[in-house]
Amino acid sequence: MHWALYPNLGMDLLVPRLAQCVGVESATRLFLLCSQILIIGGALALERVVKGRVQIGGFVALLFVYCLPFSWGFLNFEFGLGVSLWGIAGYLMVMERTFLTRLVVNAFFVSALFTVHFFSLGIYGAAIGIYELWRANQRKAPYHITALRLVILAVPVALLLLVMRATAGSVGSEGTEWLFQYKPLWLFRIMNGYNLTVSAASVLALLVLLYLAFKRNVLTIEPVGIWLAAGFALLYVVIPSKLLGTSFADLRIIPAAVMIVAAFCSLALPNRKWLAAVLLVVSGVILANLATVFAVWLSYRADYAALIASFQKLDRGSRVLVGTSGDGDDPPFKDLTQYPMAYAPTLAVHYANAFVPNVFTEIGKQPIRPRADVQRLAIPYGGPVPMRLLSAIAAGGTTAAVPSFIQTWRRDFDYLYVLGPASANPLPDRLQEVDRSARFVLYKIDRRP
Repeated sequence: MHWALYPNLGMDLLVPRLAQCVGVESATRLFLLCSQILIIGGALALERVVKGRVQIGGFVALLFVYCLPFSWGFLNFEFGLGVSLWGIAGYLMVMERTFLTRLVVNAFFVSALFTVHFFSLGIYGAAIGIYELWRANQRKAPYHITALRLVILAVPVALLLLVMRATAGSVGSEGTEWLFQYKPLWLFRIMNGYNLTVSAASVLALLVLLYLAFKRNVLTIEPVGIWLAAGFALLYVVIPSKLLGTSFADLRIIPAAVMIVAAFCSLALPNRKWLAAVLLVVSGVILANLATVFAVWLSYRADYAALIASFQKLDRGSRVLVGTSGDGDDPPFKDLTQYPMAYAPTLAVHYANAFVPNVFTEIGKQPIRPRADVQRLAIPYGGPVPMRLLSAIAAGGTTAAVPSFIQTWRRDFDYLYVLGPASANPLPDRLQEVDRSARFVLYKIDRRP
């Protein structure tokens, strides 16, 4: 472990401490539960501060509580977004207070968000910054006053960045891609991480409801809400899809923007027909997405139990490679219901003290480091290796374009997990079956020349 002020430490700080009392699995579930409570509670708190009452914030949070970035396991971001919602609410409460009060409240939430997840800090900063600009425009405030208020927001961040650099931490790594062709798709994919049809139908139903509600003046939005919506829309367009080595940066803006802007919208239902229609559409979308997510997750219970049991059959301290009978896409867009198993074998690090190259060990972003003797085999991030590629290497095929950490996989690794539907042994002369379930097979690798 190499600790520094990394801006992505939510689970690293909390889950190991909880695990000492309740175990790793229960600690992770508690972290997920806390993240969801923070999201829903933060949306309610922000709406209460803005409007003095709770109206639609809770429903909007429930609509997105299992959206794509959350169901794909971006738990630090989910936890951080919950904190950022509370932070925005807290800052708006003290916006007209003294300079010192605003500085203290802002510094507290900036420090928390910087530690938990840097992108959540960006959401907080963007929302508060846009609100401050709207406030200055409305009050025709002098430029120097507006600049001073914005500096108050930036000072804690600047100080933390200096500390981060001094402790050898970093925000990210190389690798920035815009991928503009995916931005329209994310708008319809965002509601559900496992089923495009359910997600697209949910978005279309909500868009129709929103159109009718705005057209009939049932739903209204405050001027600052328009500023926030426009600001986040612009940010979504210009931000890279892969930012400093972090993938799916743009799609994370969507749930954050919707939950923040919803706090500045007011609903005035004219009659019971409108009430029934709104409840029917919103409840239907919430239940459809919850049912889809829970159906996928529950279908993995037996396989997760079998996987955890299989770790007992690994030699302590062994090297474990993760392969797949599929294409190795990360995420597997052809069938996203396969995604919950993609990184499950990395639990062998905990249960068997094994080395698994898929564990995130990017220097400057995580405190975990591979040992010197396996450094060349570690990859900062990446999914399972296609079995067809491993078979080609075993057959003596070309390795010119093959990642270095798998070019000599038969000699470097002791075990191989092949994820996907169980099938016949692809290399019976090299692999000895140890265990299997419906979604994986565990092999012991014959390392003899």
